[in-house]
Amino acid sequence: MIDPSIGGKALIKLRTDNSTSDPKKKYDSILVVIVSVLFSSSVFLNVLLLLSALLVLLHLYKKVKASQQIQFMPRMNLQSFTYSELEKATNGFKEELGKGAFATVYKGVLSLDDSSLVAVKKLENIVREGEQEFKAEVNAIGRTNHKNLVQLIGFCNEGQHRLLVYEFMSNGSLASFLFGPSRPNWCQRMQIALGTARGLFYLHEECSNQIIHCDIKPHNVLLDEFFTARIADFGLAKLLRTDQTRTTTAIRGTRGYVAPEWFRNLPVSVKVDVYSYGILLLEIICCRKNFEAEALEEDQMVLADWAYDCFIDDKLSLLLKNDYEAMSDMKRVKKYVMVAIWCIQEDPSLRPTMKKVTQMLEGTVEVSIPPDPSSFISSF
Repeated sequence: MIDPSIGGKALIKLRTDNSTSDPKKKYDSILVVIVSVLFSSSVFLNVLLLLSALLVLLHLYKKVKASQQIQFMPRMNLQSFTYSELEKATNGFKEELGKGAFATVYKGVLSLDDSSLVAVKKLENIVREGEQEFKAEVNAIGRTNHKNLVQLIGFCNEGQHRLLVYEFMSNGSLASFLFGPSRPNWCQRMQIALGTARGLFYLHEECSNQIIHCDIKPHNVLLDEFFTARIADFGLAKLLRTDQTRTTTAIRGTRGYVAPEWFRNLPVSVKVDVYSYGILLLEIICCRKNFEAEALEEDQMVLADWAYDCFIDDKLSLLLKNDYEAMSDMKRVKKYVMVAIWCIQEDPSLRPTMKKVTQMLEGTVEVSIPPDPSSFISSF
């Protein structure tokens, strides 16, 4: 509204046509809009592509990392478990079956009907030695298949968790069987001795790579429901190439079962297992440990020495402690003792192979009179 007291003129500018803009300017405006939209879309697509690429790279990284974790287990028909699966299978690692330097073994169930009992070996406080033990055990037993070896079913290699899953052995270890309150019968002991020998023969001569177990002892021989011997615990195992017969490594094994060459810093071979088996065989024959500080006589404390003395003096019945079943089979007892003495020779070259040991126990090869095991004078 104009105030009438103020004089003056008002000018009003009117368009001469109905056009909203020049056609060229209109085209330019549309072009700017289109370019802007396309540019915005391109940025969005680029961001989308970048995110997709990052997701793909992340997936590939995880895949590569996973493959690196199990690259030491190629061509093995083993089941891979998650840690939570094994935690559930063992009910929170509740029932302990045994414990070693690097691991604890727990009883577990893989199915709801309790038909798939397993033994879960959990490596604890993983350090370099434990990691090496895990890889050694999986590499060694993952490629084996024999009725006298414990079967490896699977593993867990998740983060810092290292677990091995074995078939469950219902009758526990040979140690608890031999050194328990009641003496196992002679027939069972003979079969266990032969089964263990066959298992070692397989490891030494029938695998694609020779395997030195390095820790043969009663605790590492398990018994299934039929009391069949099953060699277990490959944690210290050493693999040899097909063109290799000896290897140099740090001392491994358990006191009382360790071959003398370990202490001489000499290259070791499968003969270290033969020595350990000889000590084990004497324990199976006598149902006593290789060393007993509380023995009635001082010369009976070390089983290997006492057994040789009894053999030389023709008093093998002293080893049997009123085992009347074995006493009625003294011919076989004598043969088994002779085989054991051959196995524990200090000179590794005098020890038989496990193939020959198996043949001697089976009766297909004659057993000659063994020399004094400690008469070895080093030629190295």
